[in-house]
Amino acid sequence: MNNNKLTLCAGAWLIAATTGSSAALAQSALGDCRSIAASMERLACYDAAAARAEVTGKNAAVPASTAQPAAPAAPAATAAAVPAAPRSASIIDSQWAFDPDSTRYDISFHNSNYLLFARYSNDFNSAPYASLIQARGTDYNYDNTEAKFQLSFKARLWTTDDRRWGVWAAYTQQSQWQIYNGDESRPFRDTNYMPELFVSYRPDIDLGGGFNLKLLNAGYNHQSNGRSDILSRSWDRLFVMAGVERENLALYGTLWYRLPENEDQDDNPDITDYYGHGELNALYRWRGNSFKLSARGNVSTGKGSVQAGWFTPPLLGPLRGYVQVFSGYGESLIDYNWNQTTVGVGVALSDGF
Repeated sequence: MNNNKLTLCAGAWLIAATTGSSAALAQSALGDCRSIAASMERLACYDAAAARAEVTGKNAAVPASTAQPAAPAAPAATAAAVPAAPRSASIIDSQWAFDPDSTRYDISFHNSNYLLFARYSNDFNSAPYASLIQARGTDYNYDNTEAKFQLSFKARLWTTDDRRWGVWAAYTQQSQWQIYNGDESRPFRDTNYMPELFVSYRPDIDLGGGFNLKLLNAGYNHQSNGRSDILSRSWDRLFVMAGVERENLALYGTLWYRLPENEDQDDNPDITDYYGHGELNALYRWRGNSFKLSARGNVSTGKGSVQAGWFTPPLLGPLRGYVQVFSGYGESLIDYNWNQTTVGVGVALSDGF
């Protein structure tokens, strides 16, 4: 019987401790101890109850009804970590849809898409139209100021699951439009059409100094102005392109090989004397602005061109202000062997690669 009471006593203060109440422990345990007849056993019960109450009182720093569970301590490394500044998205990865989650059959902008409301030339090229002027019997009064626009897009036809390889088709059209020349019925002075087919690959190789090789392209393109006889201009090329990136700067280098044509069918056999065999492009983005620089030429002939562009932050929806300056040969195919400097102002939808 006495052993049962000792067991009951121990169970009482154990239950009280589990519920977190030191007052319940003292009342229950002491009451059970008084009912023990044997003095030695009763004393042992009092000693056990007193010791348990002391431990429980030390642990009960706040009332059980108001105590809040302690939040788990954060790991030392996490607690001391400082949030890193957000890293800007890769220019090349975005333009070439290299993200593994990107749409498999992606359609996007290719080269720059823009409309120059006014583009002024310091030396308008009337030479190609000389025979037409003679046949007409009167001069063509072309304006030095005209509009110029370019449309360019690409579509991915095939890609691997990780998007590192892809097959693309692209199309670019550029037009010079005598829109302000009402006397001549506002004609399109020249329009260039350029379809392309090529393979792209994302090597992602660290070149050091923060530069990474992000793009390799290889393919074919055809460019012509769709004209006939003396105004016809065209050529076909095989090309390779490499793209290197460092933060907000992207650099592109392109080399091409012109496919030979029959002499009696070649409208512009000396075109590489002016366009050269390659081109360099640089694109830098800063605070919503884009700055683009392109250069091409033939070292052996000393002929080539430079084009610079400034794309402002968006002004209206996706439309951005655009200023373009060109100097040299070949702003369009009809002008491939004509040296001039032009300045144009307008809007753009994309800054291109």
